[in-house]
Amino acid sequence: MILTAPLGLLYGTAVRTRALLYRAGLLRTVRAPLPVISVGNITVGGTGKTPLVAWIAHALAKEGFSPCILTRGYGRIRSRDRVLVSDGKRVLADAQTGGDEPVLLAEQLLGRAAVISDRDRVAAAYWAAENLERIDLFILDDGFQHLRLARDLDLVVVDATDPWGSGLLPFGRRREPLGALARADCFVITRAESSTLVEDLRRELGRRGGGKPVFVARTKTSGLRRVDVARQDERPGRPDEPAQRLPVAVRDRVWQDKRPDGPFLAFCGIGNPQAFFTHLRREGYPLVATCAFADHHFYAQHEIERLTQRARACGARALVTTLKDAVKLRHLSFGLACFALEIELEIEEQAGLCELLRKAVKGIANARLERTGKRL
Repeated sequence: MILTAPLGLLYGTAVRTRALLYRAGLLRTVRAPLPVISVGNITVGGTGKTPLVAWIAHALAKEGFSPCILTRGYGRIRSRDRVLVSDGKRVLADAQTGGDEPVLLAEQLLGRAAVISDRDRVAAAYWAAENLERIDLFILDDGFQHLRLARDLDLVVVDATDPWGSGLLPFGRRREPLGALARADCFVITRAESSTLVEDLRRELGRRGGGKPVFVARTKTSGLRRVDVARQDERPGRPDEPAQRLPVAVRDRVWQDKRPDGPFLAFCGIGNPQAFFTHLRREGYPLVATCAFADHHFYAQHEIERLTQRARACGARALVTTLKDAVKLRHLSFGLACFALEIELEIEEQAGLCELLRKAVKGIANARLERTGKRL
């Protein structure tokens, strides 16, 4: 810790300087052709950001908007490529080419939002505005530190179980000094069901954010989905067209009404594996063993076989994992039943958050559509 402290000071100085350069106009901020809602965080690792991105996209789609999600697509093979993961009508990429989280979002939001993986989110925004049929706004995934792209609403996700990441990188998990929270327009506290300090955190965010709105989200289990069964939802297209997938909503719902027999071996490759294991135990799923892989891990057949052997040795009757992991498991064979946990967010005072989202995009979208005689 003592040896890495100077590195933390250097890192903190660097990120402060970068933010100052953007504020002073010495580094250029680009305005996208459509409104931008940024969803980000101040720590590395899983904070529940992806479920919130999906929640926001669903909420805006219900209001009549057509969002496009701009994401970097961490963990994909060719990270420099621009990949249209979904045009809003079809899922056009798999996890290796598009990234696990983008593919998960594409499937959850089929018919509601397009998804693009691109390191250059500015270029992706202009490309999408010109090439996709109907887009009203962008949702910038993991965007709080992406200062190059201007945003109309800057939303910061804070994990109630570890809000500040135990210090700045490289010895902590925090990406920026806490003073950066003043840039945010609002905050969403996630995993509130796992913390007794939510009200203290709400007050702290209100103070650091200058009185900006603070919302509280809880993670709720909505069911289990079978991962290891042969899938009938892959529909081949023309030779020049990717396979089409049915919406997630029509898949494997039989397991939502009846919980499969445990005990389970739980495994995952996400930013905060302990949050997943804790959630399962709190929801009453008996776990006899757990196994955590690196975030965005791509699984090989021999790893699944080892997991199965370990599960049997421990007395587990099935495996359970996350939806993010499930999109990378469909080509593999299982010796035990494997399920993915489906979750959804419940947000306190969600009407207030919806109103913020609406205000952020409605005026700009109406100005763009005024010449057509339409209004949102």
